[in-house]
Amino acid sequence: MYTSGSTGLPKGVMMTHGNILATVSAVMTIVPSIGTKDIYLAYLPLAHIFEFAAENVMVAAGTTIGYGSPLTLTDTSNKIKKGTKGDSSVLRPTLMTAVPAILDRVRDGVWKKIDAKGGLSKKLFNAAYGRRLAAINGSWFGAWGLEKVLWEFLVFRKIRAVLGGHVRFLLSGGAPLSGDTQRFISICLGAPIAQVYGLTETCAGGSFSEHDDISVGRVGAPLPCSYVKLIDWPEGGYLVKDLPMPRGEIVIGGPNITLGYYKMEEKTKEVYKVDERGMHWFYTGDIGRFHPDGCLEIIDRKKDIVKLQHGEYVSLGKIESVLVASPYVDSIMLHADPYHSFCVALVVAAQRALEDWASKQGIIYSDFSDLCQKAETVKEVHGSLFKAAKQARLDKFEIPAKIKLIPEPWTPESGLVTAALKIKREAIKKAYADDLAKLYA
Repeated sequence: MYTSGSTGLPKGVMMTHGNILATVSAVMTIVPSIGTKDIYLAYLPLAHIFEFAAENVMVAAGTTIGYGSPLTLTDTSNKIKKGTKGDSSVLRPTLMTAVPAILDRVRDGVWKKIDAKGGLSKKLFNAAYGRRLAAINGSWFGAWGLEKVLWEFLVFRKIRAVLGGHVRFLLSGGAPLSGDTQRFISICLGAPIAQVYGLTETCAGGSFSEHDDISVGRVGAPLPCSYVKLIDWPEGGYLVKDLPMPRGEIVIGGPNITLGYYKMEEKTKEVYKVDERGMHWFYTGDIGRFHPDGCLEIIDRKKDIVKLQHGEYVSLGKIESVLVASPYVDSIMLHADPYHSFCVALVVAAQRALEDWASKQGIIYSDFSDLCQKAETVKEVHGSLFKAAKQARLDKFEIPAKIKLIPEPWTPESGLVTAALKIKREAIKKAYADDLAKLYA
């Protein structure tokens, strides 16, 4: 199976049936009471290890599987004709996997509907969400019991209908999910979102959140099939002796570790190791830290760190996960040139949000591409990025100094994002080389 190619050319990973079964059997011990009464909505490509492992779990448990696509997932998805239903409304699944990009879109869609209704509906939602959040934080227990039933009937029942109304468990993987999105979706759907961490090289196995873990931003404890350890990465300043939590590069071992890369012996030797006890380990290149309860949190990626001209380190992926919270952002790629002291960004604009803003401002434009080129539009989007960055307490050098708005969406067909909608950094840099050069001019 081939890797996504988000950091370069895809690599062919050689895996055995035993590798796959190790992950599948481990996951089945964690997902609560999965069985023949469940319905699973599959919409990610089967050539993606996350979806491949998930569907094998469903087959093993005897669960019904229905097939959809990311562009027809909900009633308001891009490829759904007006007046027709999306995949989730028709199938009404109880189980789903999701990549962060999809969950971010669901969150943005809910907020847009709430803002559009305004008035009493918005006040009711804010009150209900605040009560649920207080209950989770332990400061207001009245949001459970009868009050929970009331809010469910008045507010959350309608939001649950976005994904069919019957989802009881969501699994997020493929990339880090922001804590804000995880909390928002979990509260609105009334279902836990578990985060899973794994790679093609580990057959999607690594760590897995418990279904009753109400914390956010973490990827759980090691799966029963996996050993997880951290090793020092001095160049990036991450050490296992760091306080209050040990930090370092994540290394995964166990029966789910694959054989290596097809016809890439040198690369295999670089990241696959066997210790003196015969244990196979894979060096992930991801940076994590262990919480006191044994749960892992992904905090960085070695390939995403760039050193700026004056010595500051910028973590591209971490900043992108913050800035994508802007309502005007569909996709974003931060770019940092080591010969300059500031970052820039390519922003795929969220068409509906920007057009709604333009309508309220009375801005006249010929098409969406024309709107994205207007100085006032760029200023508005840049301001929203600055606001999101400040809320996340990013340093000044981490906030893009200049941006370029892109009117066309990045799709797997264009070769600019993976099947799981992760950006292909090198492909985007090549495709927009002229634009990036102008931003630094």
